[in-house]
Amino acid sequence: MTTLIIEKQRMRAWWKELWVQVLIAMALGIALGVFHPDLATRMQPLGDAFIKAIRMLIAPIIFCTLVHGIAHMADVARVGRVALKAIVYFEIMTTIALIIGLIAVNLLKPGAGMNIDPAAINTSAIEPYIKQTAAVGFSPFLLNIIPGTFAGAFAEGNILQVLFISVICGFALVQLGERGKPLVDLIDIAAKMIFAVVGIIMWAAPIGAFGAIAFTVGKFGVGALASLGKLLAGFYFTCVVFIIVALGVVARFCGFSLVKLIRYIWGELLICIATTSSETVLPRMISKLEALGCERSVVGLVIPTGYSFNLDGTCLYLAATSVFLAQATNTPLDLERQVALLLILLVTSKGAAGVAGAAFVVLAATLAATGSIPVASVALVLGIHRLMSQALTPTNLVGNAVATIAIAKWERALDEGRLKRVLDGETTAAMT
Repeated sequence: MTTLIIEKQRMRAWWKELWVQVLIAMALGIALGVFHPDLATRMQPLGDAFIKAIRMLIAPIIFCTLVHGIAHMADVARVGRVALKAIVYFEIMTTIALIIGLIAVNLLKPGAGMNIDPAAINTSAIEPYIKQTAAVGFSPFLLNIIPGTFAGAFAEGNILQVLFISVICGFALVQLGERGKPLVDLIDIAAKMIFAVVGIIMWAAPIGAFGAIAFTVGKFGVGALASLGKLLAGFYFTCVVFIIVALGVVARFCGFSLVKLIRYIWGELLICIATTSSETVLPRMISKLEALGCERSVVGLVIPTGYSFNLDGTCLYLAATSVFLAQATNTPLDLERQVALLLILLVTSKGAAGVAGAAFVVLAATLAATGSIPVASVALVLGIHRLMSQALTPTNLVGNAVATIAIAKWERALDEGRLKRVLDGETTAAMT
């Protein structure tokens, strides 16, 4: 079936491909910014509208995928055990991703020399997407995870509060057993509907990219675009390094070839790169990982949870762009402040579901939490966020595939013989 999907995509006219339209839109935005900068700066609302449209879907996507995954585990004790192992693994890998991202951006320094004045950036378009808070300290932050009302977390779009509610509801449905099955099925249907809405909105990406890159070039000139290009190239390189070094070590420890795994999910990776959303291949990834020999209950919990907690590519993006924006605006970031940024990112990076635009919203929230890097500076990277997503989303996908196999092996829920035979091509992976 995956081969059929890819073949159908290859038969499509090249100009109908979304990534081609985005590149064309960005080229037009650059041209407008160069030749008509005044008009280009007025294109900013196009990018803002696209972010807002994506942002409204983050909370329901997180809730549906996470609750559905937890509810499919029948044994409450085992749910807790697998969840704990998954969280430990996710924390280790995302921390490694953040450290690699920080090291890379400090070595490459893509924002050095841009000398952007934060006062010259319009902040009115960014304020609706973040929640400003004066609470400082670890205790106030933990208390803020608990929403004032059940619906309040969804109304305000607070990612961590939605995650908290999702986990509680998932465990409650496990305890209800068969009585909760109709609600689980309803949540599954709701998730499919939301994913369809995502697919519709993503076709507005060229318009959003056009408006964002036109504003950036019109406001700051071609020199700014050159620095953004340096950031983009450095970010792609960083993602490759993470996959080879970090994920490669995990794969070797678990006894399988990372190269063969990538070849096995190549079709899903192509779809993921084209759509810049790992959510589009979530059902197929569940089927493929089950076919590899991972137990269904483990896959059903780890994959949806990983889509919120184990976003390695998103962590690389958040770390790289945060320091880049500090460099671009000449904001001092010594070692102590970067360690503080790392700790903030460990929290804010959780819940950035694999939908294009979510990482950008989390980036804005992260800058607000730091209190030092100007939040308005996120406008500088909006124009290339789509292209950065074409690196971060497949990194997320590979990271979650490796995580599922690793946790299944840790839980002794992995048929290692079947894993080897399928990856070697000796056994056809029968998928439902």
